[in-house]
Amino acid sequence: MPNPFPGMDPYLEGPLWGVVHSNLIQMIAMQLAPKLRPKYLALTNERVTVTVPDPIELGGSRHRLPDVGVFQRAAESHPRTGDAAVVLAPLEIEGMMPEPLTQTFVEIRHVETHRLVTSIELLSPTNKRGDGLGDYRAKRLEVLASDANLLEIDLLRIGERFPVRGLLPSVPYFVFLSRVRRRPRLEFWPISLDEPLPKVAVPLLAGDADVELDLQLALNTAYETYSYDLATDHSGTPTVPLDATQVEWSEQRLHAAGMR
Repeated sequence: MPNPFPGMDPYLEGPLWGVVHSNLIQMIAMQLAPKLRPKYLALTNERVTVTVPDPIELGGSRHRLPDVGVFQRAAESHPRTGDAAVVLAPLEIEGMMPEPLTQTFVEIRHVETHRLVTSIELLSPTNKRGDGLGDYRAKRLEVLASDANLLEIDLLRIGERFPVRGLLPSVPYFVFLSRVRRRPRLEFWPISLDEPLPKVAVPLLAGDADVELDLQLALNTAYETYSYDLATDHSGTPTVPLDATQVEWSEQRLHAAGMR
């Protein structure tokens, strides 16, 4: 079934995001590759960050009240002896430990020199908050200090945005483009929940025209190819809650698509 929303599906901002992220990165590279021939390549690459996974990616949210938990008590450390007091062992719960998380991105490289021309990042929750935020800030600064362009795609409603001077529009999603020849000036696309994802520019080396990246086409292709309508539970509310107006609009879209 096609994407029931005109742009981003807010229900994807949850446990499925890791899969969506990988699929969407592949679709972006596949869409760009033929447009870049014969001078440039669109290559997927990956880096590994060791961090505690974000609760939203595990199916929870810091923005909701916790569910009632069921806890286990270990065996008593000291059995009862006469009138002596009993010392019970503490409650036990599984801790969230740091683990390696693999994140993929797209690099536009020059065929002959293999020079990095443009880095395309699709943000994950661990890029925007928690322990992984510092690692991603360092990665962003590394690109911004280089002679490569940076295209940052942010399809997540909570967490830190690209740092800017001044106020950004009050919308849930953004795309930011930092051209090496125009820094510190940024181009950006603010995206409302009720509008399609934009067609954005992907800059190349001086003297070569930008190529176009159709983000909505990439998302819709991944949506239908990998059956996100079946993989995502649209029967309740999204993992990251919507406000009252957005909830009403979302319900209308899901009813119209026969998913309610």
